[in-house]
Amino acid sequence: MSISINREKIKTYVFSILVPLVLGAIVGVLTTRTMHYENLIKPPLAPPAILFPIAWSILYTLMGISHGMLKWSRLDSPDTEIIYYAQLIVNLIWPILFFSLEWRLFAFVWILLLDVLVGIMTVRFYRKDKTAGLLQIPYCVWLLFATYLNLATYLLNR
Repeated sequence: MSISINREKIKTYVFSILVPLVLGAIVGVLTTRTMHYENLIKPPLAPPAILFPIAWSILYTLMGISHGMLKWSRLDSPDTEIIYYAQLIVNLIWPILFFSLEWRLFAFVWILLLDVLVGIMTVRFYRKDKTAGLLQIPYCVWLLFATYLNLATYLLNR
């Protein structure tokens, strides 16, 4: 039995996964020099710094897989594309606000916007493809945790 490899499908998924991973890595490199996480007073449940790039790599991969599923199945539409890229841009700006600029209160407001955008994206993905939507649940949970960390860090380090 031969296995048929669909090169177009592979290209769709690779591109969809690489976009958030590469953009996230670029932002990570840009903010690493200004990230003084170890010097902050951290709230209860704050994970070690090494966990963040691991978690975000997994979340960006899941995000890309979901987007790729919609693209490949031709279930994407202007509304899903707009919300997907809008939340990605808002997501990529957050570490700059929080770490580089140290605008932690503004970053908290910004992450609330991200929470809303990701919630909308998740629902829209789910309506088009249940699996694509469900793959965003870890992202939603992590974002709520990050929202708590952002607010608590702001309050502890004013």
